[in-house]
Amino acid sequence: MRYRITFVAGLAIGYVLGAKAGRARYEQMARTARRVADSPVVQEVAGLVGAQVGNAGRTVYDKAVDKMPITSVRDFLARPTDEELRTMERETAHHGAGDH
Repeated sequence: MRYRITFVAGLAIGYVLGAKAGRARYEQMARTARRVADSPVVQEVAGLVGAQVGNAGRTVYDKAVDKMPITSVRDFLARPTDEELRTMERETAHHGAGDH
């Protein structure tokens, strides 16, 4: 029983000391991160990257619209799938061959 009490006391002391040291280290890292994030150089780079990402997004959107121009979700959902297109082509070819 004596060893359990000693062990539990050791754990408690270790936890308290570790928590204090951990909190201090956390605060130090948070201050450093804030200083880096607030740096004018980092702010400038972040602005450039944001602009490039925005331009890339617009380019991708424009290309997608060129490939598949849709005016609404209803229009998109009404489009036949590739499999449905093949089925319609087979049926058209089959019915067209019987007309001759």
